Amino acid sequence: MKITKLSTYRLAPRWMFLKIDTDADISGWGEPVIEGKARTVEAAVREFEPYLIGQDPSRINDLWQVMYRGGFYRGGPILMSAIAGIDQALWDIKGKALGVPVYELLGGLVRDRMKVYSWVGGDRPADVIKDIKRLREGGFDTFKMNGSEEMGLIDSAAKVDAAVGRIAEIRAAFGNEIEFGIDFHGRIGSGMAKPMLRALEPYRPLFVEEPVLAEQAENYARLAEHTSIPLAAGERMYSRFDFKRVFEARGIAIVQPDVSHAGGITECVKIAAMAEAYDVALAPHCPLGPIALASCLHVDFVSHNAVLQEQSMGIHYNKGAELLDYVLNKEDFHIERGYIRPLPKPGLGVVVDEERVIAASKAAPDWRNPLWRHSDGSVAEW
Repeated sequence: MKITKLSTYRLAPRWMFLKIDTDADISGWGEPVIEGKARTVEAAVREFEPYLIGQDPSRINDLWQVMYRGGFYRGGPILMSAIAGIDQALWDIKGKALGVPVYELLGGLVRDRMKVYSWVGGDRPADVIKDIKRLREGGFDTFKMNGSEEMGLIDSAAKVDAAVGRIAEIRAAFGNEIEFGIDFHGRIGSGMAKPMLRALEPYRPLFVEEPVLAEQAENYARLAEHTSIPLAAGERMYSRFDFKRVFEARGIAIVQPDVSHAGGITECVKIAAMAEAYDVALAPHCPLGPIALASCLHVDFVSHNAVLQEQSMGIHYNKGAELLDYVLNKEDFHIERGYIRPLPKPGLGVVVDEERVIAASKAAPDWRNPLWRHSDGSVAEW
């Protein structure tokens, strides 16, 4: 079997799908994308194409190393996201060729079902409370929300009180009937993170995500010493080499690699194993589409330390398409009481509605995240 063609499809709301064809009439799908930089990742996929055409798709490990080490410069969000989507598609082909789900090729299941959580925004408490009530009717009891709007490196007590007040309203509305994580998106400087974490402790969030930027990861251990809240990070780390420094520095309780950003299934299984060695939980980042979610689930179902899986059904970023709009086997993604079962079909387990993908890709929008500014006009973290 040889690889014959790579096709990319940029899609609403902010996704990109990749199809890899072979001369054996077996195709695989992946999801290589950086939100807001889909065209750049698409170009990187094209630059990897000469390394792939004519090659045996079953040699996933070798092809991964060729893509990673074959160029002098490596790593980073663009190259690793391109590798990630290609890697996902290669695993999809291999599973389909052998007639088994990818998790069987990775050693088989370590659990029967996987806990998932839902995004509920976070900047307006009234909307969050309404959304949580709606999602609870669908069986969800675990959520994640934004922790704050823009904050300066050193900001006011009023800003801290406003952020904590939003969380207090949510806890008051639901008590301990729900669990929720708080995502700060790296919006808080290291000088503000300590007082913010201290003020949040009475509300016992499940975790605080990116309390500071990944570039400031040396602060995670210091912050962890001053809070009982588990700290989580990883969506802006792109290989086991990035994660190595964080594991060695300690401080992170939950690691969140994105299987569409951090080198795909091949790399994220290794990151999960590294995390287990450091007694760190795994909760893959995934605010993306169905192929990315399926890829995460295959990692979850073979990783003993996987505790939570993000998914984007109804996420506030989705405009123009929903998670399962391009999927034919929607029933396999059924979530019951906050859990999802292993996807049963061979490969990644996603039957892509290719006709709809092709049609939708002809008028795909270019998604961009908002550009925020502080009151003095300087650029703020979003």
